[in-house]
Amino acid sequence: MNVRATSFDHPDAVKLNDRVQSEYAERYEHEGDATPLAPGMFEPPRGLYLIAYDDQGAPVGTGGWRTQEKNDEGYADGDAEIKRMYVTPEVRGHGLARRILAALEDDARAAGRTRMVLETGTKQPEAISLYLSSGYEPCAKFGHYRFHELSRCYAKSLVDATGEHMPATVPAEAV
Repeated sequence: MNVRATSFDHPDAVKLNDRVQSEYAERYEHEGDATPLAPGMFEPPRGLYLIAYDDQGAPVGTGGWRTQEKNDEGYADGDAEIKRMYVTPEVRGHGLARRILAALEDDARAAGRTRMVLETGTKQPEAISLYLSSGYEPCAKFGHYRFHELSRCYAKSLVDATGEHMPATVPAEAV
């Protein structure tokens, strides 16, 4: 697998976003995720968008983070919010989502973010399992779906108890 930084509006990103939206619609029986997103939200240094490609060059996974600061939707200063984590069903179970997640955490940490946050839903038990096993803990709800019953929010500190940024979890060349 080859993981590369790209724009949120890259054709492969759009293709994978359409697939994840279809999966959301199937799982939640509605039209998909309505969180407002724009390509500029994922431009470094205020964010990053990654696409994973298989050995044949097909896009098979994606994920991004965007800067958040304290606001009326429940975010805190220093937050980096994970969006559009997705791995196609054909390649699930091989650690690709964990690799993308670690790369996003490392990039957000390098950008000076202090906490990684995400929102997922109860009908995505695989995602919840990934986040819990990666050190995320339930937190107060935030964001577009903060009032929805099926929404679950998680957070992970990117700094240690002294406020220092923790070391990277994946080698830079892996991204």
